[in-house]
Amino acid sequence: MEILTASWVLPVTGPPIRHGRVAVDGGQVAWVGRPGDPGKPEGRRRDLGAGVLLPGLVNAHCHLELSHLAGLLPGAGGFVPWVDSVVASRGRFAEEAVRSATASAIRFLEERGTVAVGDVSNALGHLDLLSASRLSAVVYLELLSWDPAKAEAVLAFAEQRLAEVGLWLRPGLDVRLAAHAPHSVSPALFALLLGRGGPAALHLAESPDETAFLASGGGAWPGFLERRGLGHVAFAPPGLSPVRYADRLGALHEHLVAAHGVQLDAVDREVLARRGVHVVLCPRSNRHLGVGAADVPALLASGVRLALGTDSLASAETLDVLDDAALLHRQFPALDPGAIVRMATLGGAEALGLDDLGAIAPGKRAALAFAPASGVDAPGEFLLSGEARLEPVEAR
Repeated sequence: MEILTASWVLPVTGPPIRHGRVAVDGGQVAWVGRPGDPGKPEGRRRDLGAGVLLPGLVNAHCHLELSHLAGLLPGAGGFVPWVDSVVASRGRFAEEAVRSATASAIRFLEERGTVAVGDVSNALGHLDLLSASRLSAVVYLELLSWDPAKAEAVLAFAEQRLAEVGLWLRPGLDVRLAAHAPHSVSPALFALLLGRGGPAALHLAESPDETAFLASGGGAWPGFLERRGLGHVAFAPPGLSPVRYADRLGALHEHLVAAHGVQLDAVDREVLARRGVHVVLCPRSNRHLGVGAADVPALLASGVRLALGTDSLASAETLDVLDDAALLHRQFPALDPGAIVRMATLGGAEALGLDDLGAIAPGKRAALAFAPASGVDAPGEFLLSGEARLEPVEAR
């Protein structure tokens, strides 16, 4: 038994504890409380000092395999030009450079107090790197095909890849099938994914271009399809918002991780809450691409389950989800800091189905992080100040 002590313990499932104690036994939290609380077990004490002890962060939406594009793609042109740039970059970088950047990104996450990721991948070429890391990860193999004639071939390729990568899977590392977005995946492919119990993840309501395309066939997205040789595909715009269209397809369910959730109205929020969808906010990426900001107070008031993600280094400066939490705090200063910290920890763990992470509570895994600081009176405010830097805590 090891007793961790700190000037503040932030359990997430309860209020902050000044001069808190966390008992760890066999890699699990056995007890949380104050020095004089009843039931405090005996054990070797390790004082972390002045600062905040909290659950490790969960980055619920990122693209590790795009890490080699760090700082290369400006977002000033908007969402569709940025997507054009991402597509154009494929094949321009040597595999060694891509893997090296991915490995560096994984190390960064580990060193900055992140314990789990929801990683979106098109190739699954880095599963060995994740398998060798300390991170828990749900890797979403993202299917993207606007041509309905290719739906069966795309799913067959995905199933073949799933069969091939089993060697790298381990406890805490899982691969699930996902769809890119309602405006880039054909209804035929959605139907096939639904037959497999999916999709498990989806980009949803990210940009005005997506909204305009599904509402009327307008916006810049039809031009993208033309440039990619997909202008021949017949598509009658459903005249619905992305959320309502995805719901009509049957794609919204309680295990779905939907990234962004920017372009939403009150009806969309009600649908997301009713279906139990986990919405992962990516405020820095949204700012970079100029697509707007999610209405977080309205989402919370509607009962939508929220988590935080960074998206990729192609649209955010770092993969530190605490930086997104800090931006969210600046955007919505009236929000309870505890609610934002919950999004970055327990909300992400719930979204990914990682029940043993996200909180400091008996029975949870002791996957913890520590933010050194002195003179802290409000630990939540400090974590969201932009000044906090987390480091992993190796608890036994």
